[in-house]
Amino acid sequence: MRPYHRNINRFPAALLLVWLCCLLLAGCERRETAPPAEQAETATAYAGTIIAAGDSLTAGQGVAPQDAWPSLLAKKLAKNGLNWQVINAGISGETSSGMVARSKWLLAQRPEIVIVATGANDGLRGIPPQVIRENIAQTVRLLQSGQTTVVLAGMQIVQNLGEDYSREFAAIYPAVAGELQCILIPFLLKEVAGEPSLNQEDTIHPNEKGHQVIAEIVYPYVLQAIQAHPRTVP
Repeated sequence: MRPYHRNINRFPAALLLVWLCCLLLAGCERRETAPPAEQAETATAYAGTIIAAGDSLTAGQGVAPQDAWPSLLAKKLAKNGLNWQVINAGISGETSSGMVARSKWLLAQRPEIVIVATGANDGLRGIPPQVIRENIAQTVRLLQSGQTTVVLAGMQIVQNLGEDYSREFAAIYPAVAGELQCILIPFLLKEVAGEPSLNQEDTIHPNEKGHQVIAEIVYPYVLQAIQAHPRTVP
């Protein structure tokens, strides 16, 4: 910068003003000459937005973000010609009451589809099934009030709290889906739960292969949701 500074000091004031104006005009010209077509190509035009809202099973605890099932779902949709944005809104440790609390935030994103995958942490804590059911039902109602198609992911728990509790817990999801007419995935972790090769060392959270299986399980129900949503065409 020093050589330029010495030269500038020798410029007449009028010539310096012309030089500065030329620099400003050149900068403006560069900004304005960007082809509109190129600018449009940098922004992805999605057919719609899907939000995967859940706990650590959705967030992908223990695996890279690109290996969690919501990301794999987006890739599978794109591979099949369905250019949908999939947002991973999983939060580790979330309960069904937490899902109710952030339902308004979910609606504010204006998604066409929300996959609700919650309740597992409630079950581990022994929350009464009736409380869990009401929380999930309230979440579904709130989302549906915003013209959002809801896919409810069913969950099951081990029988450490007794057979009656496990049975009542598993019955929550088909009951809510039947009452509120939302799409039901019978069991999010079908073929994954209890399978050592598909889970991490904690035996609870799926590994990369487990998330691949979950993405395959979720996919047909998301296709159903795309077809059912009034504002979208598959």
